[in-house]
Amino acid sequence: MKLESLLKDVRHLSVIGPRDCEVSGVACDSRQVRTGYAFVAVSGTEKEGWLFVKDAVERGARAVLSERDELISRDVCHVHVQDSRLAAAELSCAFYNRPADRLKMVGITGTNGKTTTAYMIGGILADAGLKPGLLTTVEYRIGERTIPAGRTTPEAPALQSMLAQIVGAGCRSVAMEVSSHALSQKRTAGINYDIAIFTNLTRDHLDYHHTMEEYFEAKLHLFEGLGKGPKRAKAVINTDDPWGRKIAAMAMNADVVTYGINAEAMVRAEGLQVTAAGNLFHVITPWGDKNVQLMLMGRYNVSNALASIAACGSMGIGLDVICGALNRVQNVPGRLEEIPTGRGFQVFVDYAHTDDAMENVLKTLREITRGRLIIIFGCGGNRDKTKRPLMGGVAARLADYTILTSDNPRKENPSEIIAQIRDGLGESAKFEIIEDRAEAIKKALSVADKGDVVLVAGKGHENFQEFANTLISFDDRQVVRRYL
Repeated sequence: MKLESLLKDVRHLSVIGPRDCEVSGVACDSRQVRTGYAFVAVSGTEKEGWLFVKDAVERGARAVLSERDELISRDVCHVHVQDSRLAAAELSCAFYNRPADRLKMVGITGTNGKTTTAYMIGGILADAGLKPGLLTTVEYRIGERTIPAGRTTPEAPALQSMLAQIVGAGCRSVAMEVSSHALSQKRTAGINYDIAIFTNLTRDHLDYHHTMEEYFEAKLHLFEGLGKGPKRAKAVINTDDPWGRKIAAMAMNADVVTYGINAEAMVRAEGLQVTAAGNLFHVITPWGDKNVQLMLMGRYNVSNALASIAACGSMGIGLDVICGALNRVQNVPGRLEEIPTGRGFQVFVDYAHTDDAMENVLKTLREITRGRLIIIFGCGGNRDKTKRPLMGGVAARLADYTILTSDNPRKENPSEIIAQIRDGLGESAKFEIIEDRAEAIKKALSVADKGDVVLVAGKGHENFQEFANTLISFDDRQVVRRYL
């Protein structure tokens, strides 16, 4: 496509150089640039994007978009923009011919529950004949293809490319997680969502957002963008959550549909029965009432199911189809995933990596534990440090025995991370420290007895462990199976 044509959809300040060049691709990472690409110099958390312009040009970039008003080369078109991240999204939307406009788009944001809700909605959309694509923390599904996810929400060029491929695969809808980082960095700018879901807001990512208020403001971007395109958008909000009640009370260009276990919610659960085999409840909705049998454990999964019912009901999908699909949801990878032992004790692997998520999971497992509840966990390095002692406090309060270990230490010293978790355990907690994660899992399995429940928390579906400058292959589920 001609750069000049693409720039009609990109807010820019000036253009210097040959604007009639053909653009064969868009990239924000100079290493992904090929001949004919447009390179957008976006700044990361550590380095300025302009530092990579020379590399991009050497790799064949024909155009550079940046916030610097400088000429790179006479052979390269330089587009001066005020906001390079917004420009990356707008250029990508234009290059891939706005694929989201041809799909029913469901975006899910919140601290916890995004992945499970996306899988639930994906199943409902499939049963409703709206063949869905899926973009989650676990995987990206594009038609019949499944790709392991690199991050929850890809950068704008990759995201728009995937949406275009989803259209090309004959899909009619998308259920996608939308992270706070992605919203802050405008990766989803230009996408017109049919449905935006808010699940909850609890402490996380404060290394990036600094305060809960800033974290909340990032989430709000998803709802502030609703209804600005041709679609009549719906905002599906969890009013059991205090932050959700704030959003529901705000003025926006979308119809608000509330959900929760509270009596005021438009979509709500009544007669809830929480059992070891799952949850039973009667759902009240604007489109009728229905009994729901959910095979997933945990009260929090009732909230995820209500979000799915509210979203899909708002799209006109019948309750029979919705509840039929929910009744069949058995497992989401790395989300309270049970690893069969055949030895009289149970082992679960879960992605819980915040104090709120850990508390929800431990409370759920406490209800089925006849013996001891044992937890193995650590905290990620170069991430929010404030939650570390809080997670220690949750483990001390709800587990019988805790093994502190490494998670993804990244560039931090694993021992220092563990020491910060230890500060929250208190003096009476029964615990030990085994820094090697595989050895920690081995120890937990070796001391587990009949009736005990073992929770390996923090990494869930991940199949790697991240250290300072390297990744190693590591999957909690595989390690558990090996030692069993």
